[in-house]
Amino acid sequence: MLLKEISMTTVAFIGLGIMGGPMAGHLVNAGFDVVGYNRSQPKIDELVAAGGKGASSIADAVREADVVAVMVPDSPDVREVLAGEGGVFDNAKPGTLIIDFSSIRPDVTTELAAQAIQRGFRLLDAPVSGGEAGAKNAALSIMVGGDKSDFDAAADVFNAVGKTVVLVGPNGAGQTVKAANQLIVAGNIQLLAEAVAFVEAYGVDTEAALKVLGGGLAGSKVLDQKGANMLGRSFPPGFRIELHHKDLGIVTAAAREAGVVIPLGAVVAQLMASAVANGDGGLDHSALLRGVLRLSGQNPDSPSDSAS
Repeated sequence: MLLKEISMTTVAFIGLGIMGGPMAGHLVNAGFDVVGYNRSQPKIDELVAAGGKGASSIADAVREADVVAVMVPDSPDVREVLAGEGGVFDNAKPGTLIIDFSSIRPDVTTELAAQAIQRGFRLLDAPVSGGEAGAKNAALSIMVGGDKSDFDAAADVFNAVGKTVVLVGPNGAGQTVKAANQLIVAGNIQLLAEAVAFVEAYGVDTEAALKVLGGGLAGSKVLDQKGANMLGRSFPPGFRIELHHKDLGIVTAAAREAGVVIPLGAVVAQLMASAVANGDGGLDHSALLRGVLRLSGQNPDSPSDSAS
């Protein structure tokens, strides 16, 4: 993708993990000058091998950047990256556009956006959905909160990493919509896990069952992307349970503050917490199946009949 005639050509990318690494690579391929920083050096080395540049600190990464992209795990991490000592606010150029791709609490986003304005910066909250596959394929759905002019200015950045990009409101709105997204995804994964355990209990060809279910109203991207994990009892982290657990904490707290009742969401949040407590936090969220199997009196480490 060729860049438009815009001034924002240098992007500092903070956080080069499962999601951030591929996203930074796409920005390199789109023609941006990308300078990356990560707490672990191997991830920086991967970006350099892909044509980007490495930085030894956040300050080093952002000093000459036109755009600062952030993709870190949780609200305290974003707060530290942006407002902490030696962070973005202390070292970026006035007028820099900050795009936070992380999934964090909406109230923290609005607080940081206010600080950014006071310090002479612009901030968009732009959490993403699509998991590792979406990041690798530049097919993420990006829900953006912030000023329309800043959203328009960031179009080339968004288009390099995402497929569906929508401005959903002011600062904090992106994080609110992402919380809703995580609520829907968690519910879908849990019900898919229960369906898999159910059909297996009756000796049904589970692979065939998921194929026909996927062609009807029960079909979903969750089924398409997570069904194979459940069939094979293989859960490499595309999106870790511990992160989804964090996100459900955000949505249940925010729903309570808004006076909205989410009974099914509350149950799934507890099931996600149980998965973390049972040592599954580092697995992909499709490993919610393991919790269903435990509750059904089965060994979650036993291979499925369909995988044997």
